[in-house]
Amino acid sequence: MEYSFSKSTSALSSSAVREILKLTQGNQVLSLAGGLPAEDSFPIEEMREAFNRALDHGAKSLQYGLTDGYIPLREWVSSRMKQKHMNVGVENMLITTGSQQAVDLLCRVYLDEGDVVLVENPTYLAAVQLFQFRGIRAIPVDGDAEGMDMEDLARKIAQYRPKMAYVIPTFANPTGKVWSLEKRLGLLKQCRENNILILEDDPYGEIQFDGEAPYRSIFSLDEHPDGSAVVYTSTFSKIVAPGLRTGWAIGDSQVIQMMVKAKQAIDLQSSTIDQFALYELLSRFDLESHIQKIRDSYKERMEWMHELLCRQTSGMKWNKPRGGMFLWVELPEHVHSEKLLAQAVKEGVAFVPGIPFYADQPQTNTMRLNYTLLDREHTELAINRLGKAFAEYSQLVAH
Repeated sequence: MEYSFSKSTSALSSSAVREILKLTQGNQVLSLAGGLPAEDSFPIEEMREAFNRALDHGAKSLQYGLTDGYIPLREWVSSRMKQKHMNVGVENMLITTGSQQAVDLLCRVYLDEGDVVLVENPTYLAAVQLFQFRGIRAIPVDGDAEGMDMEDLARKIAQYRPKMAYVIPTFANPTGKVWSLEKRLGLLKQCRENNILILEDDPYGEIQFDGEAPYRSIFSLDEHPDGSAVVYTSTFSKIVAPGLRTGWAIGDSQVIQMMVKAKQAIDLQSSTIDQFALYELLSRFDLESHIQKIRDSYKERMEWMHELLCRQTSGMKWNKPRGGMFLWVELPEHVHSEKLLAQAVKEGVAFVPGIPFYADQPQTNTMRLNYTLLDREHTELAINRLGKAFAEYSQLVAH
């Protein structure tokens, strides 16, 4: 059989993170690569009880359900969003198979091949991968530690007439940066004035270390729910468990219903039993205390990695994260992070090179480190291995 794939597959590339994860399966390679939550944070016994309660609903919990999602779960999410200044009802919400599906659905219903989406640079690599696959032009906007540069944003809007902007303003993947309120309002103002839809991706917003008031979502700063210039998406992957593959999108009811239609054509609905079980968990579980334990644990792990990196004399530079799951490192100019990765794997540690996170003009001397998965002992071992790999790489380059 000679297979003839569609033209769009020519733009498909493997996820760098997923490929690196293969290297760490079943061997002694320690992973600082994936965006994996700590497994000791998963409420295993509570989930076991929640699934049992879900099955108490009988066949209904195993039957097809609404494409929009299980109504009690949507009502629960809606109530929690109101605590975050987002006043939405179930008609403004769609349960998705992870927040990644929300990004895909919105692109399907809002962007055509050749349309332009403005992005941070670097940004979430799976979003870059998706834009490439769909023939969408991702145009990077210059920025600093507080978000996009508003002057460059205005220039890119005038030059490219984009239809959408994709941003992760709170503990961004991969950089960990937090947008200032001024930058959030500035993006909202320019996009609303130019009829540009903002897709606000917020998988990490709950994982905040600094103790300040939670950072306001761009969606909450706009008129909403109907008529909003923002579609907001988040997930239970980082605050309950990623294996549930349960996220949500909220926005104007017209936009959400168009996404519902697209989801009907793709997978009919997300898992009924997982939604029932998640609702059973949330309706009895102290989620706020659970999230605080995750914050405390991840802050401790971040501080430990930060301390270990400070002990290295390798010329690495990074900003200490205020939340999220990642530490973004700039290496000395002579270091190519993909070549360093090859040396690191030989030493028994893996990370993600920064290159695939860029929509354009990648900075080759960057890497992303995850500090949430490994415990204290294995984090120390991983950073020591990384330091050894760096020293050996530098010696090879020098010769």
